[in-house]
Amino acid sequence: MEEIKNTVDLQNAEPLEIAKKMISILDEKDAKGIKLLHVEDQTILCNYFIICNGNSNTQIKAYAGELEYKMELCNVTPRNIEGYAEATWIVMDYGCVIVHIFNRETRMFYDLEKLWSDSTEVDIDELLTEK
Repeated sequence: MEEIKNTVDLQNAEPLEIAKKMISILDEKDAKGIKLLHVEDQTILCNYFIICNGNSNTQIKAYAGELEYKMELCNVTPRNIEGYAEATWIVMDYGCVIVHIFNRETRMFYDLEKLWSDSTEVDIDELLTEK
């Protein structure tokens, strides 16, 4: 019940506010290497990419499940989720924000940070807890 009391309705929030909430949720679950890329000028797909990785398929599924659950509490639901069964790269499309949750090897192989190097990386240090 404490979780429900601490949620904020983000249904009409700005994309950056939604992305920051997602980052906080992923950080809480100890997702690794979280990055936020502002890609609005490079694509019509969305405003932001969130990229992170986990150490196992189970962990990657847990990140995706927790993110979906907690964002639904904030009245934000994904348009689509791909890759959950394999859990080497889960893509969660929230319209204005697309979340990429990788295993380490797949993240290195696809290297989205390099592929989208024309985008701007947003400083999220204040959102991350020190571990």
